[in-house]
Amino acid sequence: MKLSEHTTSILKNYATINQNLVIKKGSELLTMSSMKNIVARAEVEETFPKEIAIYDLNEFLTCLSLFKNPNLEFNDTFVTITDDRQKMNYFYSDPSVCQSPSKTITMPSNEVNFEISTSSLNDIKRAASAINAPDMVLERNRDTKTASLVARDKKNDSANNYSLDVETNGDGEFKFFFKVENLKVMDGDYSVDISSKNITHFNNKSKSLEYWIALEPESNYTV
Repeated sequence: MKLSEHTTSILKNYATINQNLVIKKGSELLTMSSMKNIVARAEVEETFPKEIAIYDLNEFLTCLSLFKNPNLEFNDTFVTITDDRQKMNYFYSDPSVCQSPSKTITMPSNEVNFEISTSSLNDIKRAASAINAPDMVLERNRDTKTASLVARDKKNDSANNYSLDVETNGDGEFKFFFKVENLKVMDGDYSVDISSKNITHFNNKSKSLEYWIALEPESNYTV
């Protein structure tokens, strides 16, 4: 089996969420952060023949990078990586020592939806980095009905902030707080559902790729 560029990109993204990965038999890749506040799911073009557990995903990706055109053969206890004259046996981990979600999240009904492009998402991430803002809030005032994504420090009202206007559905007033460090989604355009039960669903508009990200407890929604 050869891994596509897209699948390799997903694995690199998953490594930023959790160093552990358990790949189930089939074409679905699931991961969950150690704090259990981020879950990601992707459908890939490859079909994995068996369950394999990888304790250090970054190490595994580094091993793959040693090969120009790696081919993977999955054995009972290890995967053999080959390319021309090169060969490596990379042994699986025990699944019991790897953290992995057993299933995807059932998203509760959402009160708010908005769409965000990869350029806008990257803009607000760069702005948050530039002003050292650890938080991002999606907020809307009932009177103006204008919603904004704001990079800020929620603990310091006098700190620098950056805002980006977005269009949202529905009525009501809200402040939904994210940790910027939790926005570990791959580049792409997303439709984002937000539930007042403090969970969000980022659904990639062109790929079978989705993320569930927990909101901070200060979040609030009023009809």
